[in-house]
Amino acid sequence: MSTAPEKFELTPENLAAAKKIIAKYPPGRQASAVMPVLMLAQKQHDNWLPQAALEYVAKLLGMAPIRVHEVASFYTMYNLRPAGRVQVQVCTTTPCWLRGSGAVVAACERALGVACGGVTPDGRFGLKEVECLGACVNAPMMQIGDEYYEDLDSASAAKLIETLKSGGKPRPGPQSGRKTSEPLGGPTTLTTLRFGKDA
Repeated sequence: MSTAPEKFELTPENLAAAKKIIAKYPPGRQASAVMPVLMLAQKQHDNWLPQAALEYVAKLLGMAPIRVHEVASFYTMYNLRPAGRVQVQVCTTTPCWLRGSGAVVAACERALGVACGGVTPDGRFGLKEVECLGACVNAPMMQIGDEYYEDLDSASAAKLIETLKSGGKPRPGPQSGRKTSEPLGGPTTLTTLRFGKDA
């Protein structure tokens, strides 16, 4: 697990990416780039933002460090302490909760051997509850890295974790077999269209 460095700088590649992001905003509005630049810094530093990274981003964007800290501490996608190289984020907002996200969280806790908010002893996996990830129609769901896994239950969640632990790459999207957000039982309305006099 990585420790908090005294100094932080974006790699040349990430700095070039940050400059491209900053250039999208009018002069004097570079602070608008704070969220994507924080994400670059977080990905570079094992999925968490040490204080040195927050201060670096603040200086890069001409912001007061407290303003950057306010953003990083408000949104659940940012981690202010070691959080695991692989982030398992389970949505527990109302639609997911109503469809069984509690069982998904419990299955992930069992499979990883850590409670929500914890990190595995080897620092590889971090598990946390997050607010709405925007895939309510396919609830319950979770995000791992940049991928969404939807239509979960305890068994499919445990299988995803085991696949990741063994070095595999699970197929993203619905785990129920349906395509995207189509109805589980197939179409129920507008199954036939009739035109002309008989319509």
